[in-house]
Amino acid sequence: MNAEYFGTESFTESDGAYAGSRFAEVRDAVFADPYAPVWGAEGGAPLPIYQVTLAGVLRGILSFGKRYIFRQATARAVDSHADLRWGVDRKGFRRLLHPNGVCLTGRWRITEPTTYSGYFRQHSAALLVGRYSTCCTETRRGFTRSLALVGKLYPTTDPQHVEPLRTASFITQQDIAGENTDYINDAEVRNAPDVHAWRRGRGVPILLVTGLVFQNVDRQPSQRQLYQIAELGKASDEPTRTPRYMRLRVAATQPRIAGDLVDFRDEVMAQIYDRGNPEPLRTLIFDIEVSDEGSTHGPNVALHVEIVNWRRIGQLIFDRAVISYNGDFVLHFNHPTWRGDRNDPATATRINQRKTV
Repeated sequence: MNAEYFGTESFTESDGAYAGSRFAEVRDAVFADPYAPVWGAEGGAPLPIYQVTLAGVLRGILSFGKRYIFRQATARAVDSHADLRWGVDRKGFRRLLHPNGVCLTGRWRITEPTTYSGYFRQHSAALLVGRYSTCCTETRRGFTRSLALVGKLYPTTDPQHVEPLRTASFITQQDIAGENTDYINDAEVRNAPDVHAWRRGRGVPILLVTGLVFQNVDRQPSQRQLYQIAELGKASDEPTRTPRYMRLRVAATQPRIAGDLVDFRDEVMAQIYDRGNPEPLRTLIFDIEVSDEGSTHGPNVALHVEIVNWRRIGQLIFDRAVISYNGDFVLHFNHPTWRGDRNDPATATRINQRKTV
């Protein structure tokens, strides 16, 4: 992909016309064009590495915001609920952050009693499309990187459900500046990650620009609330009850994928597939844990979120995965806008903002 290609970054009429999607449609789009026909087959080309650059996040900044691409992309991520963004050229859009990822499909299951609403209730089950990525250019084990897992829930367990459904998104990540976890098994991704800016090294300017733009667009630069899931499938007259924090961790029963300088995308694929075999043989399971008790300390560039009394309430069970162009450039996840009260829609930061961005 040409480094100068950005595609359709801003909010468009297609974003505004979104009325839901079908799980099968999104799944098939993501699996349609893998970078290799069969993951791990002999003679396959190396995985692409898309760059995260300061030039990319500053492109158009001197236009006084009119053509500032990163701000447009940030506003669109918050305002658009589209699940696929093809663009007029059918090539999608460049991710200025998190450009390198692996997509997964499976199920969300809540198995334990909870006090929450929507799909945080016990016995809730939903189809799930996820993307595991890193927010920087580095993808290899042995280097500082910030792994993230985002997902969208479909309120059905039928993969062939015919009617379009509106999805609910979650956004989780390690320390936004990076951590040194060699195995995905040891990575803890949360909706309220820490930020230790100095860990980013030469990438600190990118991190600072990112924080400023997100704060300008949506007030809260690092935390992503979970109310979309708590409101999924909920009656309109029922109060929303949302957990404050969620973390996802690879289940203790998952194997560790050995090797030096392993790309995290290969590590995820190896949890489900054998190299050269297109059929999934295993599942990749993450435990879902929640808490309502925590406190935040320090400024945005040295942020520590101390959370206590985590409770495991369910699992994400992924049974298929792919590393593909459409997964990197077309699949889209809405970033829930910040609410002053996470259970009250009237306190949302961005209400009716679509026409102004």
